[in-house]
Amino acid sequence: MFWRMVFQLLRGSRGRLAVAILAIVSGAAVISALLNLDLGVQNKLTQQFRTLGANIVISPASGAPAQISAAEVPSLMPERDVLEALRKLPSAQVTAAAPYLYIVARAQNHPVVVAGTWLDQAQKLDATWKLEGNWVASRADDARCLVGRNVVRRLHLAVGNPLEVHYLDRSAQCNIAGIVDAGGAEDNQVFASLRAVQSLANLPGQIGLAQVSVTGTARVVAEYSARLAAALPQSQVRPIRQVAEAEGALLGRIRLLIVSMVLLILILTALCVLGTMAALAMERRKDVGLMKSLGGSISRIVGIFLAEVGVLGAAGGLVGTILGAALSYWMGLRVFGTAISPRWEVFPATIALMIVVTLTGALPLRMLGNTKPAEILRGE
Repeated sequence: MFWRMVFQLLRGSRGRLAVAILAIVSGAAVISALLNLDLGVQNKLTQQFRTLGANIVISPASGAPAQISAAEVPSLMPERDVLEALRKLPSAQVTAAAPYLYIVARAQNHPVVVAGTWLDQAQKLDATWKLEGNWVASRADDARCLVGRNVVRRLHLAVGNPLEVHYLDRSAQCNIAGIVDAGGAEDNQVFASLRAVQSLANLPGQIGLAQVSVTGTARVVAEYSARLAAALPQSQVRPIRQVAEAEGALLGRIRLLIVSMVLLILILTALCVLGTMAALAMERRKDVGLMKSLGGSISRIVGIFLAEVGVLGAAGGLVGTILGAALSYWMGLRVFGTAISPRWEVFPATIALMIVVTLTGALPLRMLGNTKPAEILRGE
């Protein structure tokens, strides 16, 4: 009987409640989309920042440059120590890591910077690279190399050509697998396998630096950097703060904006429901007076109206949450170029918020408790 009366009230006030249900659905849709965006924005934003390259650099403690010429005494560090530290600190946040050894060699009597690294990690460390040709998929491939576009132009080379470089009294040759266009210093370098460059420089097992790409906020990057520093006391481990801090600051601003918008939407939705309920309270004075005259308790009567409002909030919240999931999917495609999948925990959270908002907006229904049956029956 109770719920039958609730649904009869809903049917009898369809026109007036349409405004409230529209406000609830709209508010729930935007809140659901914002919550999905907030929960998914960290991964998407992190992916965008990872295109800026590595955010942790491991270098010799002396701070001497890792790029050396034939006349310089290099300041290097053992490759084995760095790899052992990275292996002992497994982390799901590490997306890529690679050691580097730089030397200044000569090719066709021109000085060129040769970088020995794990070529299979190069693309993961810097997604801004554009490549003409093919990536080198194996870090043990000594026969192929990648060459910067400026080196190719200066030496009149092309994909598939052999390239011979000389360092002191040693030389090495590789075939050009691809031409790198990064818009930076990489365009003036030759990238070969780490083992090949170590052999050319006669520096087996030595590296000049290592780069690590860690996903997460600035705090996550700093914590992982501190753990690496503790594992490598003889080396200098430093996060690239411009990348990490920019990522953390932007994420903080986005979350502050999302929280502010959610609060504003909740307030506006509550005000809209408040106006609708105030009008309904005036219309239903006669119904309440009749119920009270028939012996109905005020708690029972107000409970019926609050149940009506709760059903209204739950139904509007459910529909709005579904629409919000579609909206967040579209926003992810437009802003981040990839879809943001709906998070299931957003559904109960949004529906609960809408129920609370509608019950808050139903405060005018408390005025019905002051209705006097005698006045209603007299037609006052």
